[in-house]
Amino acid sequence: MKTIGIIGGMSYESSVHYYERINNQVNEIAGGLTCAKMIIYNVNFEEIRKLMLENKWDEIGVELARIAKVLESAGADYIVIATNTMHKLADYVQSQIGIPLIHIADSVADKCKESNILNVGLLGTKYTMVENFLVDRLRKNGLTVTTPQDKETIDEIDRIIFDELCKGEIKDSSREYYKKAIRQMISEEGIEGIILGCTEIEMLIKESDLDIPIFDTTQSHIDTIVDCSLEKKLIKKG
Repeated sequence: MKTIGIIGGMSYESSVHYYERINNQVNEIAGGLTCAKMIIYNVNFEEIRKLMLENKWDEIGVELARIAKVLESAGADYIVIATNTMHKLADYVQSQIGIPLIHIADSVADKCKESNILNVGLLGTKYTMVENFLVDRLRKNGLTVTTPQDKETIDEIDRIIFDELCKGEIKDSSREYYKKAIRQMISEEGIEGIILGCTEIEMLIKESDLDIPIFDTTQSHIDTIVDCSLEKKLIKKG
């Protein structure tokens, strides 16, 4: 069994899902009292969030790379960033360590292709929707990707994530807002599936809420992590 190194805490709500599900899935497969070998470095998200708002991404990158090195030195065989938005810095973090980083976009793209769904919508934080770090990686994997284009919609989707979901708050009004944004992409862009590109959105949107398939980046990432942990799948550095 390989040892997983997890950079968590962004938010702790999503990290809880990673910890619980990885262990549950490993146990379901391996049986007995088996659980995953993992090392978790939980950051103080308040400090990271302040740097995000100040657009100090270089500083965040240096800190995440430092943490990745700590995890590598502690014996991790793979590095996992347990959040979508921080994959903005995934290439930099990977360049600073000698072990592979399991990229969340690769994991969810594999799930889309397994379902033969190539035209997808993407929801996430403002950074994920406006910038190209996740979109480009998904396109590199052969997907056509659409994000909301209206600034007001982008801002509200982002607000709901940070002001509600990161705090564990689930509101019906916010669920309806997300569903409306998805229906607009179905109508205007003909998307065949929707990627929930933020590890907290799965708390809000479920399969039963929509008429198209949902591809949850959190669960996709976890499935890949479990396969790597149990040495069913090899992730190469890069």
